[in-house]
Amino acid sequence: MVSGGLGAAALVATLGVAPAQAVDTAPRAVWHLKDTGTDARFRGLAAVSRDTAWVAGTKGTVLRTEDGGRSWLNVSPPGAGELQFRDIEAFDARRAVVLAIGDGEASRIYRTDDGGTTWTESFRNTDQRAFYDCVTFFDHRHGLAVSDPVDGRFRILSTSDGGRSWNVLPSAGMPAAQPGEAAFAAGGQCLVSSGPKDVWLATGGAATARVLHSADRGLTWIAADATVPAGDPARGVFALAFRDRDHGIAVGGDFNADQPSPRAAAVSRDGGRTWAQADTPPPAYRSGVAWLPHSRGAALAVGPAGTDLTTDGGRNWRTVDTGSYDTVDCTPDFGCWASGAKGRVARLEGRAG
Repeated sequence: MVSGGLGAAALVATLGVAPAQAVDTAPRAVWHLKDTGTDARFRGLAAVSRDTAWVAGTKGTVLRTEDGGRSWLNVSPPGAGELQFRDIEAFDARRAVVLAIGDGEASRIYRTDDGGTTWTESFRNTDQRAFYDCVTFFDHRHGLAVSDPVDGRFRILSTSDGGRSWNVLPSAGMPAAQPGEAAFAAGGQCLVSSGPKDVWLATGGAATARVLHSADRGLTWIAADATVPAGDPARGVFALAFRDRDHGIAVGGDFNADQPSPRAAAVSRDGGRTWAQADTPPPAYRSGVAWLPHSRGAALAVGPAGTDLTTDGGRNWRTVDTGSYDTVDCTPDFGCWASGAKGRVARLEGRAG
């Protein structure tokens, strides 16, 4: 049962997966903050279930919970205190892969098979021109990581053994990058996958924000313009979520807090080949987005200024919370988690009344 006595079905109903009138009766689903005991900023989040989640962030910090956030175990890799973890992908409570970002050797990948008791460094970037931003997995074995452009093209790493080893893929199938174009290491969702082979890459920083799609695990890519405004240094698409190989949502805007972010969301119904502007977008920059489980139309978007809900597949959004979060992730058993600055981690829970 969800706290407050609401079961999973009731929780989903309050978020609008059921008929729209359920949304307007009362705000029965809310973020419940969990005390992590740290002030690290957690831009990396991997939700395994309603009970189990991993977070990764500044000062080389990795935490894991198996009791719904009531307690957290610090499982940070030894000697990683100077690293900035921005993405983590977890297969279960014991196996996870975490990405550190930065120029040159600051970009690293670690893997654990024992819940973080021990970690193995499986990749260290030796090219000073590369800067890795995000990582994603198609299954327990196959995954990709992306770097900002090197020699005019985004660089893709590939693994076929669950992140134990990595290889740079050939760049011939990657379209040329625009001047100033980059991916944003803001919430671990600039590179996302759906199914066994489809993967999408979100960009910004250039004159036009784009979403690149590969249907063959990163060997060849097709780029499409997104409707989210872009530009230097940090405007564009920051996060993607696909509920299947056709239906996707893009969110972003301007990272700078004092700048407006109009048209901060877009939707695709053809696998990212085309994107349409949201009719009612979120009111501000958003850096994370996730589809609600077992829903065809409901999703959450988060950012430093709040959380928004859509119940029509991303066309219209409304703000449901004003707390600060950087990323969000949901699981099939209705476990929705969010994380952000100052050690903030929350789980979506029901409340009576």
